[in-house]
Amino acid sequence: MRISATIFLTDETITPTRLARELEQRGFAGLYLPEHTHIPVERTTPYPAGGDLPPEYGRTLDPFVALGQAAAVTENLGLGTGITLVAQHDPIDLAKQIATVDHLSGGRLTLGLGFGWNV
Repeated sequence: MRISATIFLTDETITPTRLARELEQRGFAGLYLPEHTHIPVERTTPYPAGGDLPPEYGRTLDPFVALGQAAAVTENLGLGTGITLVAQHDPIDLAKQIATVDHLSGGRLTLGLGFGWNV
């Protein structure tokens, strides 16, 4: 069995480098990071869990920058997005970010794509 971890990394949580090292040392298969590019002033769709949007949604680190840091301090840990909000990116810029992290990690990137719920 392969077990991976996912976390909302923010400016208030553990750093990507420390987390990646700890996961690899403990035998985890991968690290998957969500993406929240922005929080609209007004939303037409409610937060799926109900209630107010948790504050960490507005503090989430960029997954590609964080995964790049994780790649730099690990050798075997799988890296991925869960999910990348594909419609909220310029396709050429996104392709370059994906290719860069995959290259720098030695091909360890798994890309999860979606549209999200926050509209």
